[in-house]
Amino acid sequence: MEFTAKQIAEFVGGRVEGNELATVNSFAKIEEGKEGAITFLSNPKYMHYVYDTEASVVLINEDVELEREAKPTLIRVKNAYECVARLLQLYESMKPRKQGVDPKASIAATAQVGEGCYIGPFAVVGEGAVIGNGCQIEAHAVVGDRVKMGDDCHIYSHVTIYHDCVLGHRVTIHAGTVIGADGFGFAPTPNGFEKIPQIGIVTIEDDVEIGANTCVDRSTMGSTYIRKGVKLDNLIQVAHNVEVGENTVIAAQTGIAGSAKIGQWCMMGGQVGVAGHITVADQTHVGAQAGITNTVKKPGQTIIGSPAWDAKGFMKSAAVFRHLPEMYQQIAELKRRSANEE
Repeated sequence: MEFTAKQIAEFVGGRVEGNELATVNSFAKIEEGKEGAITFLSNPKYMHYVYDTEASVVLINEDVELEREAKPTLIRVKNAYECVARLLQLYESMKPRKQGVDPKASIAATAQVGEGCYIGPFAVVGEGAVIGNGCQIEAHAVVGDRVKMGDDCHIYSHVTIYHDCVLGHRVTIHAGTVIGADGFGFAPTPNGFEKIPQIGIVTIEDDVEIGANTCVDRSTMGSTYIRKGVKLDNLIQVAHNVEVGENTVIAAQTGIAGSAKIGQWCMMGGQVGVAGHITVADQTHVGAQAGITNTVKKPGQTIIGSPAWDAKGFMKSAAVFRHLPEMYQQIAELKRRSANEE
């Protein structure tokens, strides 16, 4: 399907510079642009590509000043990155969706499957499960007994959703992820560690996306909560009774220990560790590999390091740390001189 620069500009609220009838039918990175493709410029490091890219149309911010005439048609917008995201969402929504139940799927007689769903080969839907309308459950996925799933969810291959867990609308879970495995609960006894039964569930609210090979454990009692709009990367561990607040985003290899509470609109870099039973305030930005060992009370902070603390303080200390060998030598020299004077 083709769109003109004029149609795209109307959709994203932009302004055309160049041929408003230029047509596109695909997307490309600006450095790999080709005729018939639309691309975007959001990083100044790629500015030189805008003049000679073979892409037919380039989305560009309103405030970008060009040094010379650009070869492609430009669409000026407030935020090129946000606009290309909207266009990609539109493109994705226009793809044909599979429907129907593959003959090799296994659906329990007591399960309820909504209209317009797709259940792939060797997928399993357990006893008493309720699947909403328009859901896509890919091959080899397992939806356990009594799971409740809202409309338009997409469950990729080899996802396992344990019994009784609850998913809202428009939840996407990527391949290999496990929702609702037992939390890591064991009581020490003279004879070893005795398992504490994990009788709770996982609740995933609307518009959540969870990456591949991530684990969200069921609670000991009550529920582990992944709140509305949360985005989790690949290879993340969310332990039992954790709550991740609305619209928080977390990068790969992060681990959140049991009963921690993460606020709304937080951002966590890769390999962050969060200790159990602490709270992280709303809008906290956490640098990669930070270790959060105590409650973060003040909203809107940027923290880094292990143990994590204010980013500015950490950077100042890191600058001093680099000079510790020289400082040590200077102190040793002062001590030597002092001893000689005595």
